[in-house]
Amino acid sequence: MDFGWINFSPSFLIIWRCFNIASGKNELPINDQIKVSELMVIGPNGEQMGVKNINDALTLANYAGLDLVLMNGNATPAVGKIMDYNKYRYEKQKKLKEAQKKQRETNKDVKEYRLSVTIDVHDFETRRKNAEQYLKKGHKIKAFIHFKGRQMAHPELGKEVLLKFADALSEYAVIEANPKLEGRNMSMLLAPKK
Repeated sequence: MDFGWINFSPSFLIIWRCFNIASGKNELPINDQIKVSELMVIGPNGEQMGVKNINDALTLANYAGLDLVLMNGNATPAVGKIMDYNKYRYEKQKKLKEAQKKQRETNKDVKEYRLSVTIDVHDFETRRKNAEQYLKKGHKIKAFIHFKGRQMAHPELGKEVLLKFADALSEYAVIEANPKLEGRNMSMLLAPKK
């Protein structure tokens, strides 16, 4: 190929593509990276093409405009497939992302919100809106109040704030665990409505 003043040989382009594609750690060996003398070749449509030596297999892949990928180097004979390696990697990454997304959906977190007996209206509304978003995503909410100093003399005020928080979120959540005093903390658990 001739790109103006730079002249690339076809073998250079194949080596460059091979190096550029398979530079990752978990990548399969492709084209010239394959170090076996012969292998069972599987065609681009899944048909078995028989046992070929490495040069013949590379020639077949080159004619098809695809890559020869070593799928299993431990088998006897080794197994190679003629395919578009970039497309294969893309689909593999797509499946991995889908699996991770499903795993995140099943592993819902418990989000904690710290309130206080003397919480301001705007702070309360900010926490309510934020908790509402998490409840819509399916997360549980743990609201708690840490009593300071003389506030311990009136735990009913803390309970009142927690119940007000639960009432503000009643459209999206149900109380899973009622407000309970543990030492200087009072906590309540809210679960999203089904």
